Amino acid sequence: MTTISKVTLRKRPVAGAKESLYLDFYPPIRDPFTMRMTRRESLGIYIYLKPRNEFEREFNHEMMMKAEVIRSLRVQSLINEEFGFLDKNKKKADFLSYFELKAKKKDQKWMKVYMHFSNFVKGKCTFGDVTVELCNKFRDYLLDTKQLAHKDNKISQNSAAGYFSTFRALLKIAYKEKFFRENLNDYLESIETTDVKKEYLTLDEVKLLASTPCELPILKSASLFSCLTGLRISDILNLEWNSIVPASEGGYCMRIRTEKTETETTLPLSDEAMELCGKPGDGKVFKGLQKYMTHQPLKNWIESAGITKHITFHCFRHTFATLQIALGTDIYTVSKMLTHKNVTTTQIYADLVSSKKRESANKISLK
Repeated sequence: MTTISKVTLRKRPVAGAKESLYLDFYPPIRDPFTMRMTRRESLGIYIYLKPRNEFEREFNHEMMMKAEVIRSLRVQSLINEEFGFLDKNKKKADFLSYFELKAKKKDQKWMKVYMHFSNFVKGKCTFGDVTVELCNKFRDYLLDTKQLAHKDNKISQNSAAGYFSTFRALLKIAYKEKFFRENLNDYLESIETTDVKKEYLTLDEVKLLASTPCELPILKSASLFSCLTGLRISDILNLEWNSIVPASEGGYCMRIRTEKTETETTLPLSDEAMELCGKPGDGKVFKGLQKYMTHQPLKNWIESAGITKHITFHCFRHTFATLQIALGTDIYTVSKMLTHKNVTTTQIYADLVSSKKRESANKISLK
C-alpha cells in the first residue's frame, strides 16, 4: 500500500525582511516526470517577517490562508496519486538532453536532427520553451539551413521533410510520456516532399560492375551484397556472423534488426550473397568496411566500370527492388524483403519498372 506523504507548510527567511512559504513533503515524493525524489515545493508566496502595521498583518493573514488552501489541495492530490502540480518542475526539465537521450537510442538521422535543433536553439532549451511557435520556427530553419558536414550546401527539401518528421516523432513520444499537456503535432504542418528520380542499375550494369576490379575488395563485396539483398549501408556495417544462420528450408538466412526502422526480420540469403560474405567467422561480416569508402572510392569504381549514372551506395537498394519486381517477384514479397512498413513505399519501384516497360514498348515501331 502506498504511503501518503505528510504535507507541512513551512517558512524560510529571504532578503528584504520577508519569509518565503514552501511545502515540505515527508516522506519525499517521486516526480513522475524527472523521476527524482523531492521534499520541497516552493509556492512563490512571500510574507513580511515582522509586520509593522495593520496592512502588513492583514497581507500575511491572506497569504497564509492561500498557502493553507494549496497545502490542502496537495494532500488531496497525493491521496488520488495526481501529480499535475509538479508540471512547473517538468517545464524546467532540459528538453535538449531529453532529445539527445532519445536520439542515441535511434539512428544517425535522429542524431542529425538533434544536432540541427541544438544549433537552432543555441544549445539551450527546456520543455517549457517548446511551443507551437518554436516548432514552426524550427520548420522554417530546416528549409533554409546548411548541411552539417558540407557547410556550403543547403539541405534538400526532402531531407528537411524527413528531419521535421523525425522531430515530430520526438514530440509524440514526449507527449505520450506526459512531458506535454497536449500533442503539439495537432498544430504543426509537415514539410512536403518533392519527386526525386531514384537511380538504379540494370542487371547488365550489375554484372559489369561485378566483373570490374575495385581498389577496395571489401567495398565491392558489400556493394554487390546490397544489390542481392537490398540491405542499407547501416545494416551492412552492423551485420555480424552470429546473425547468419541455417534456414529451415535449406541454405542460409540473416536475422537482423534494421537500424532505420528498428524492424526485426529474417531474410533469406542466396548462395551468391553468402559467397560475398567470405569465410564464416566471428564479429562483423564485412570487416574493414568503412563509411568513407561509399563516397569517393565508390565513385571511382563506378566510373572505372564505364557507368555514367550518378550511383550512390543506397542506389544498390533501389537496384535490388527494381530487379526483383522486373523479374516477377510480387510487390508484397519485395516490400517484406526491404522491411518496408507500408507496401505503398514499395510501389515506387513498381512504377519505375512500369515506366521502363513503356519505354521498351515504344522501341518497336512499324513506321
